[in-house]
Amino acid sequence: MIVASSLGTVFEWYDFYLYGSLAGFIAAKFFTVLGADGQPIFDEGTRNIFALLAFAAGFLVRPFGALVFGRLGDLVGRKYTFLVTIVIMGASTFIVGILPTAEQIGILAPVILIVLRCLQGLALGGEYGGAATYVAEHAPHGRRGFYTSFIQVTATGGLFLSLIVILGTQAITGEAAFREWGWRVPFLVSILLLAISVWIRSRMQESPAFKKMKEEGTQSKAPLTEAFGQWKNAKIAILALLGLVAGQAVVWYTGQFYALFFLGTVLKVDSYSANLLIAWGLLLGSGGFVFFGWLSDKIGRKPIILGGCLLAALTYFPLFKLMSAEANPALHAAHQNIAVTVQADPANCSFQFNPTGTARFTNSCDIAKAALARLSVNYRVESAPAGSPAVVNIAGTTISTTVPNFGQALGTAITAAGYPAAANPTVVKMAHPFDIFREQTGVLVLVLALLVIYVTMVYGPIAAALVELFPTRIRYTSMSLPYHIGNGWFGGLLPATSFAMIAQTGDVYFGLWYPIVIALVTVVIGALFVPETKDRDIFADDTAPAPGVRPATLRR
Repeated sequence: MIVASSLGTVFEWYDFYLYGSLAGFIAAKFFTVLGADGQPIFDEGTRNIFALLAFAAGFLVRPFGALVFGRLGDLVGRKYTFLVTIVIMGASTFIVGILPTAEQIGILAPVILIVLRCLQGLALGGEYGGAATYVAEHAPHGRRGFYTSFIQVTATGGLFLSLIVILGTQAITGEAAFREWGWRVPFLVSILLLAISVWIRSRMQESPAFKKMKEEGTQSKAPLTEAFGQWKNAKIAILALLGLVAGQAVVWYTGQFYALFFLGTVLKVDSYSANLLIAWGLLLGSGGFVFFGWLSDKIGRKPIILGGCLLAALTYFPLFKLMSAEANPALHAAHQNIAVTVQADPANCSFQFNPTGTARFTNSCDIAKAALARLSVNYRVESAPAGSPAVVNIAGTTISTTVPNFGQALGTAITAAGYPAAANPTVVKMAHPFDIFREQTGVLVLVLALLVIYVTMVYGPIAAALVELFPTRIRYTSMSLPYHIGNGWFGGLLPATSFAMIAQTGDVYFGLWYPIVIALVTVVIGALFVPETKDRDIFADDTAPAPGVRPATLRR
């Protein structure tokens, strides 16, 4: 039963992560295609709309999937619902692999792609709650943390599987062929994973708790209304979001996704090495999911989840600085020793929050700060007279944003001042997948593994904690929404928010305050208001009829 639930969820996360990992290749084929005249087929406004919709489908749509499929799961059953979600996810992913490009069928291609991406987001919104609820309702009392922890491995397992398939396909096809057609292979492989998942899940039995409740006529007739329209239940969902899931989400996204972003975008590590380092960190740290799930059955869910949030908040700064010193020593030294300032009119400086990549920041201050952030330069912002153009001062050399080819001039001045050039010999580079037994790569793998262990602390027990907060008749609906708001919105917006914070302040580590503050808020709210649930009987309320519903025996 655990294998059936977990394996299908691994495949579903695999499908979902493929789009993010291959977004650059997909954008080139569907959004930014050049016509015969060398100009983009779609104008900038159209491309921006596509990017916005693709982003929304990946993160913002997930809570709506939780509502749709959570309601279905509480009305019809757990097994049926997450059989539907795996079919939608797998079929959508496979179709992406065979979808003609915009060059072949025009605007129809990106429109279909966005629809498929929305279907993926909706399906994922229903998958997690179904799998977690199904396993928890089968698990013996006192063992729910251990059994549901296998569901928690699936997200990391899906990410790991997608990275392995992508790297393997790249190695077999070569870079040029992968860019042209090889990127489709990981999507096409999903049809095999779909067939295995459907076969396994079709043989599963319905949750005994749901079957019993349905036979007695005590299931909810309006799960959404009961879960979120009644304050006693809605209050628990809000506390679950703010006191458990929000902190779990930012720690999870920091340990797996922001760490990858930081290595590649900030520290300028090539994508092959960055992906391999993350893969090794996941491999070494992922056993913690099951360990901390098991431990939560002994000492409780809250101490482990909140303890993971607190540890992460207290150690993120030293860990990411150590990562910087090891991954790119020359850049790290430049951060410490080279003074750079931006003198600008504060009224011309925007907060450059740009999750979809569609916003345009054209004021001189924004141009200067964005250029420095892209070059991973540490800088300070100083006020200048109103209306004056922004000026960058680099160790005594001054460059105005009004000079021709400002970006090129800035890059030259930064390099002359001592920042490493693009061909930097000190930056970490992995020669092969097992190149981890030297000091530089070994330390990085250990740091990344520790970040993953924090992830396992907050994520391993979370399914059991959420399941135990809600009664059976509205469990699927109630736990799914806070989970996907937390992970889809709080977590999904983390990289864009953190990068905007870096650009705003000029400090490459300042973006860490986003997960740190949210994690600390979760520690406070969780400690004060969220109950410990490890000893709770999750079926205690099942004999009571839903509001307004008479048991079947009385109706007869």
